[in-house]
Amino acid sequence: MNVLSIQSHVAYGHVGNASAVFPMQRLGVEVWPIHTVQFSNHTGYGSWKGRVFDGPAIEDLVEGIAERGVLGRCDGVLSGYMGSADIGNAVLSAIARVRSLNPDALYCCDPVIGDVGRGVFVRPGIPEFMREQAVPAADIITPNQFELDYLSGLTAQTLDDVKKAVTIVHKIGPKVILVTSVETKETPSDSVDLIAGENGRFWRVRTPKLSLSVNGAGDAIAALFFVHYARSRSASTALAEASASVYGLLKRTEEAGSREILTIAAQDEFVSPTRRFDVEEV
Repeated sequence: MNVLSIQSHVAYGHVGNASAVFPMQRLGVEVWPIHTVQFSNHTGYGSWKGRVFDGPAIEDLVEGIAERGVLGRCDGVLSGYMGSADIGNAVLSAIARVRSLNPDALYCCDPVIGDVGRGVFVRPGIPEFMREQAVPAADIITPNQFELDYLSGLTAQTLDDVKKAVTIVHKIGPKVILVTSVETKETPSDSVDLIAGENGRFWRVRTPKLSLSVNGAGDAIAALFFVHYARSRSASTALAEASASVYGLLKRTEEAGSREILTIAAQDEFVSPTRRFDVEEV
């Protein structure tokens, strides 16, 4: 399996491609990473060095891959944080090129917009681009609860609300939706839910809430869910595998007291999770 992963990258730590690429490789996927930004570290530190690339830079790299004659062997495209709308256009252009050569290729969009408590944290124009162009083009999306609310226009407070919101977003385009970091009125205070929707059916995994605040977990779960879905073509299977791996990764990170997720030290969690959780159809 070959995946073109187009998202941000940091030299130190694990967010964006620095969080998504290795887990996919550990699962035996050949990953072709293209970075939308190259920073020294994630912006949560308050200061960083580096730069945001532009659309033509992304298109140039895709063209270089195409010149090798291998773009038709790409089985899927994964996108995450986009620093600007012209980068978004370059991503959609890349997807169109891949699909023209391999109509069966899947596009998984992690619609990075914002989060509960932080609000929108991307540049102006990006939320609209995600809702109006990227999400409609995607086969799979992996929003958090805040992003699902934005995309659907609803404020999900109950499980039924989440299901209604997912149904609304399905109509925009994506056939498979994984919602992360879900906390509804039915979610116990010591837990967090992940909910997947496909073909009018919904599944939930409930995991213990961990006492840590790190960046990059969403990038990792998007990548893991994408790979497991591409292989199984089952949202419930992908949910079971991805949730177990990310919980193991975060549990190891919490135990170590690390500010960065332990992508390398906890790598066995990607192939053999130490703890699994029931997948409940809801």
